[in-house]
Amino acid sequence: MILIGILIGMIVMFLRQDMSAVDLTEVRFTEVNRSDVPVWTNEDLEKIDDRFVFRSVARNVTPTVVYIETIVPTRNQNFRGEGEEEEDSSIWRRFMPPRAQTVGSGVLISSDGYILTNNHVVEDAIRDGITVTLEDKRSFESRVVGRDPSTDLAVIKIDGSGLPHATIGNSDYLEVGEWVMAIGNPFRLQSTVTAGIVSALGREVDIINDLLRIESFIQTDAAINRGNSGGALVNTSGELIGINTAIATQSGSYQGYGFAVPSNLAMKVATDIIEHGAVRRGMLGVQIRSVDSNLVRSTGLDRIRGVYVSDVDNSGAAGIAGLRASDVILGVNDQQVNASNQLQEKVAMFRPGDSITLTVWRNGETIEIKAELKELERPEPEPEELSQNNQQQIEPRDEPYYEERPAPGDNSGISFHLFEPFGLTVQGLSSPQDPDQFDFYIEEISPDSPAHRRGVPVGSQIVEINGEELTGSDQMEQLFSRAVRNQTSVQLKIKTEQGSVGYYNLTP
Repeated sequence: MILIGILIGMIVMFLRQDMSAVDLTEVRFTEVNRSDVPVWTNEDLEKIDDRFVFRSVARNVTPTVVYIETIVPTRNQNFRGEGEEEEDSSIWRRFMPPRAQTVGSGVLISSDGYILTNNHVVEDAIRDGITVTLEDKRSFESRVVGRDPSTDLAVIKIDGSGLPHATIGNSDYLEVGEWVMAIGNPFRLQSTVTAGIVSALGREVDIINDLLRIESFIQTDAAINRGNSGGALVNTSGELIGINTAIATQSGSYQGYGFAVPSNLAMKVATDIIEHGAVRRGMLGVQIRSVDSNLVRSTGLDRIRGVYVSDVDNSGAAGIAGLRASDVILGVNDQQVNASNQLQEKVAMFRPGDSITLTVWRNGETIEIKAELKELERPEPEPEELSQNNQQQIEPRDEPYYEERPAPGDNSGISFHLFEPFGLTVQGLSSPQDPDQFDFYIEEISPDSPAHRRGVPVGSQIVEINGEELTGSDQMEQLFSRAVRNQTSVQLKIKTEQGSVGYYNLTP
């Protein structure tokens, strides 16, 4: 009986193993066929998915973007070159001031060697201190042809012929959401290509430190870092539509927000510099501000649009043409404008003596005014501006947003108020008729502060803040503090000592 049981068990086990083997044989394997011939050609891929045009764009445009090394003097007396002994450095400093090397990018715009780049890439260069390296590794000594601080653009020149050069696109045709590529030399990584989309148009980010600045940037999320300045922003047709200029970041590196000068404005500046040695820019002669909901009601507009004229220089182009304060400019040469920086950009495209047609809203009607632009006169910088270190930075503080300083002596009719994140010191003067009623004047402006970069004049009276008539220090403190907490801008309406009125947007 035992032997019979063992025999039956062995038979059952054999049958079960045989069934498992049968199950495994039902699994089929497909052999992977390898071939050197792609299933889809490049032409087929470009027809299927537009993103594959990036390869051909990079191949065609990268040779037109150059690597720029600039030797600049440095105020840092502790600067020591890599591998240089401290003793040798101290000896050499007796005969030669300390220097540093900065890097950037540029775009060849002509076959004979004209290069468009950023002003801040070359503005402090010593004589014979700019070296340009092409994508094929050839190096050239370069010279500065001209610079324009108001747009942060410059033109430099190398001696050559038959050089690859960019095809210039029309930035007015650019739309939000388009694919773009940024080409430059971030962190000394030459000929780097990144891709993204156009995130916004007409951005004003208060980055150019110039009283006559024009900021109407293209915003993109294509990665831009240090060294990309002056490089190319191109569309999927391989056309240059912007010069990469700045990033918005809290870390010092790319965080998704890059800005480029539109190609139309950049080429206007480059053409002027090449032909005349300097930028020739027409001036309209107005003080302006963007239209908001309050102005819509006061001007009778049907919606928020256009640019409000707050003051007109009667001897300027606008005053002679008949433009008035409280007019709203809706367009320039049939092109709509809906922000003050957009109007500045449109006017900057013309030279002195050019005539432009303004579409103007006045007293419930739309009219057209022709104005002949005048020469833009750059104001002489104040002595403190000449000696200012542009690298100086003001460290942000959470508190205090606002500080009241006691008046000297026992004079109760004077008070001082410091708004540090904005760089403003405001003096309050009480009215002789009503000691509780104060007028507020800008007593002092900190160097390299938002107020200084926006050109707020010292001695002017603050009339309104964010459209609210200024009545007391508590109200002023509340409005400034709210802007710091919410990281929003404040709009100051000021009246100068000469009686003119202006509007200034300050961001902490």
